[in-house]
Amino acid sequence: MMYKSRGFTLIEIAIVLVIIGLLLGGVLKGQELITGARVRNLISQQDGIKAAFFGFQDRYRALPGDYAAAGPNINCGSTPCVGGDGNGRIEDPTNPGAVATVHEEILAWHHLTAAGFLNGSYAADSSTTTPAAGNTPTNPYSVYIQLVYDNTYGDPGGTAPPQKHNLKTGGQVPVEIIAEVDRKIDDGKPITGSFQFSEYSPPSGTPPSYTTCATGGAWQISGGDNNCGAASLF
Repeated sequence: MMYKSRGFTLIEIAIVLVIIGLLLGGVLKGQELITGARVRNLISQQDGIKAAFFGFQDRYRALPGDYAAAGPNINCGSTPCVGGDGNGRIEDPTNPGAVATVHEEILAWHHLTAAGFLNGSYAADSSTTTPAAGNTPTNPYSVYIQLVYDNTYGDPGGTAPPQKHNLKTGGQVPVEIIAEVDRKIDDGKPITGSFQFSEYSPPSGTPPSYTTCATGGAWQISGGDNNCGAASLF
């Protein structure tokens, strides 16, 4: 007995196409929701730390990490808080022009958490020189962030910008996330405004590349670089 083969009807093809469309739409919508959540998470972290910074400054009339009178005025537990030099700058002593002799950019996290302005428990002393899990928070991509006075932001190949206090996101942030954060909180451009590209990377990390993250004064979203970073300028 012979059987006649038959193809799909137009209705069957239409149903298949509708199902495929729904599946693709669900995947794209899910990716959009994930991206949105990551953007909000990064913005929330930046906003929370900036609020803590200004709250600390308002209470103590000094900057976290740089606060010279941290020992007697902040309860750091059994061991008194180590203070900075009180010159009004949160300095990394390895940066050009820095006068601090301790790593105030790491002490800052100890001061902020001990004073109750940030959640968590970070500890550092005069011998602390490197970011680590117990002394420095990380971004949503598990890379250490930094609160410091320097000029590691903007176009690293251009004229050096002025030194300012800034909060660095740390690297390993996808370029599309950094670009969306910039659009939401600033001007959307990597080398202007209050949120700019930064090649900062903690020791042993791989610095973000301006060439692949933000060439030509625009975030290079089409390149898909997953190791980008930025700095919020105060």
